[in-house]
Amino acid sequence: MTYIDAAAAPGRNTGQIRLYGADAFEGMRAAGQLTARALDMLAPEIAPGVTTARIDKLVYDFAGDHGALPATLDYRGYRYSTCTSINHVVCHGMPNDKPLREGDIVNIDVTLILDGWHGDSSRMYAAGQISRRAERLLEVTYECLIRGIQAVRPGNTTGDIGHAIQTFAEGERMSVVRDFCGHGLGRLFHDAPNILHFGTPGSGVELKPGMFFTIEPMINLGKPDVKVLSDGWTAVTRDRSLSAQFEHTVGVTEDGVEIFTQSPAGLDHPPYA
Repeated sequence: MTYIDAAAAPGRNTGQIRLYGADAFEGMRAAGQLTARALDMLAPEIAPGVTTARIDKLVYDFAGDHGALPATLDYRGYRYSTCTSINHVVCHGMPNDKPLREGDIVNIDVTLILDGWHGDSSRMYAAGQISRRAERLLEVTYECLIRGIQAVRPGNTTGDIGHAIQTFAEGERMSVVRDFCGHGLGRLFHDAPNILHFGTPGSGVELKPGMFFTIEPMINLGKPDVKVLSDGWTAVTRDRSLSAQFEHTVGVTEDGVEIFTQSPAGLDHPPYA
């Protein structure tokens, strides 16, 4: 794996890892905070009877009102501003007119482009009262995200991130999805490196200051196996067990990590007061 000064890199994913400077950190803070505010805006909106199509429209309008663009809209043929993944849907669920039901859990994944920078984040939301099993899944999944982020510092590796997530999830008798991963981003939506949510300490890519990427563990109550439905996007658990995901965009600093998409209102995980 090779690294390249982001200012000199071509405008496409070449497999090289871009190292960004101080100006890029400013751009990512702005994009990340706008995405976080969009997810904050949704917290009081999620309830039984609300459709994911309405959620999608709220994000589309929010982006337009703030001079941003939803990165997923028309991305490789995807037609929506969000991904809305309910219950056993692991990721890339498509918004529709079906109302949420009491006890549903839903992941809402939003990426906003602001001044060319991508802020990518997702959170879990509960529609009404949810079961204790679902509540526990959300707690474990959020803790997996935090433990992954805590492993980010110069000199550590992507394997250290994955190991921190995997050992905690499996210690709680849950499983880590292998089929999807985090990714580099910045001026590009998806870039090198891939961030696996399982792994061996010291393996993978060495982390260096200036790297930007997402950490977005998908954790299942059952087995880790998933399948993609005939629409080409929606991924579900093969055993129909519940799945959850939380995601932040982070940057590697000289001595640790900066979370670009942390909620300014403190609404990073449910319950949302």
